[in-house]
Amino acid sequence: MEDGKILELFYARSEQAIRETEAKYGDYCYSVAIHILENRQDAQECVSDTWLSAWNSIPPQRPRVFSAFLARITRNLAIDRWRESRTAKRGGGEVKYALDELSGCIPGGESPEGEMLRRELLASVSAFLGRLPEPERSVFLCRYWYFDSAEDIAANFGFSSGKVRSMLHRTRKKLQNHLKEEGLL
Repeated sequence: MEDGKILELFYARSEQAIRETEAKYGDYCYSVAIHILENRQDAQECVSDTWLSAWNSIPPQRPRVFSAFLARITRNLAIDRWRESRTAKRGGGEVKYALDELSGCIPGGESPEGEMLRRELLASVSAFLGRLPEPERSVFLCRYWYFDSAEDIAANFGFSSGKVRSMLHRTRKKLQNHLKEEGLL
């Protein structure tokens, strides 16, 4: 079913919207969640929570790109669940490493000023990514959006893992310089 039709079902508050969304985007959202959580049951619960969140968000929200809307919800829920599971035990995994890698270039906070800075950062990072050459942008997004390991990215792109790490390092430096130029660092 087309996204427009699915969204119409959401606006009509038809439970069929959830079934159609799950049929079309279930595997996609599961893929996003499993890369972050690395646990099948947690990923499945996260996807179920995604359907509930979408149901509660539509309406009033009108997503322009439904798949991206669902991926964002899934990703945020998965990261929240990952953080919760790590509060008592500090474990490994790609999420921790990826977030640690970015921590040197992206400031932030939970204060109102931090929230304003976060929004400015989002806009600036989005603009920065839009100007990157395609392979660089894709590698960066695979690492920091989907939390793929350098080895997985290398296999997917046909690069060596050393080349991927080098690309990521250079791109983080470029991002840091970009944010300094924007006055955000």
